[in-house]
Amino acid sequence: MLERAVADRVMPGAVALVDRGGAVDRYAVGSWAPGGPPADDTAIVRIQSMTKPITAAATLRLVQAGRLALDDPVQRWLPELADRQVLRGYDADLDDVVPADRPIQVRDLLVCGSGYGMDASGATPYAQALRAAGVEAGPDPVTIDAADWLGRLAGLPLAHQPGRGFRYHHSFAILGILLSRVVGMRLQEHLAADVFGPLGMVDTGFWVPTEQAHRLPPAYRHGDDDGLVETEPAAGGGIWVGEPAIDVAHNELVSTLADVHRFAVMLRDGGRRPDGTPWLSQDSVRAMTSDQVAPEAKTPESFFPGFWAGTGWGYGVCVRTEPPHEGRFGWSGGQGTDFFVDPQTGTIAILLSQVELGRPMWELINAFQEAAS
Repeated sequence: MLERAVADRVMPGAVALVDRGGAVDRYAVGSWAPGGPPADDTAIVRIQSMTKPITAAATLRLVQAGRLALDDPVQRWLPELADRQVLRGYDADLDDVVPADRPIQVRDLLVCGSGYGMDASGATPYAQALRAAGVEAGPDPVTIDAADWLGRLAGLPLAHQPGRGFRYHHSFAILGILLSRVVGMRLQEHLAADVFGPLGMVDTGFWVPTEQAHRLPPAYRHGDDDGLVETEPAAGGGIWVGEPAIDVAHNELVSTLADVHRFAVMLRDGGRRPDGTPWLSQDSVRAMTSDQVAPEAKTPESFFPGFWAGTGWGYGVCVRTEPPHEGRFGWSGGQGTDFFVDPQTGTIAILLSQVELGRPMWELINAFQEAAS
């Protein structure tokens, strides 16, 4: 199936893994660049929104340590988000607002319920304001310092009352900034010490070390003629290679097949590290991988059409709520990456390409998930 996708120019290449209760098969097809050397699983790739479950786990670790509580108001660390105003309706003008009935809480960020986030239509005054402020979600890496980004976002009203709706993406960028302020250090340093090191995720971070730049593949999207258009060169540059000059706590991670697998195994195994010692409590894993979004928040305009049919959202992952894969959880990244864990069968499946999500890549991810189930 993956080889057909290469032949059909859905992607130039990819790596994948299927772990059925510890029996692991790895796959590598095509090339990271057309005509280049064969793809291999040592590549460090842009996992984009697959960062969200990692950020969620890092947050729950701080909750376990007593440094944070899920009902803490975020304005304790993010004063920019105090005294929020809220739009009266989904397509209201930006000055048609009422005061927020309570502060944004940490839990709201984990469930995309802060009131900040994507407008799936892209056509409302709110969506236009996100775009004009330079804080619209998209495939491009961030170029705005975290504090500046948060300040721009804080200049906009909330799309809904805190905790009473769902808007994707921005809550997790806010959460990254929150974590860095809670721990008093750059988020990369904290994650390296408390997440990546303990879990053996040796190649995961907000950037690729300069000496490892050759491991970063080029990125692509599908052009108007269904051909592949390179959007970022091999060995990257800019925000992805070498330590950035700006604070990137609101950005997303790069990682490898092996590192994503280690993280997924931890979730499958009830929060245990590779050596079997506890790292994330079973209660935290259970909460993270259970549907946490109230039915009234699952409105048609809150996310892409059809998303809520048999699907919920935990902390950083989507969760299947109906058969045939009830309880399965995972998430995708905008640059053509995906993982899921099925706690019923013990199956983990991971697909890493570097082609921007669109219809061809979504169809491939859906087919991969079914083939791996």
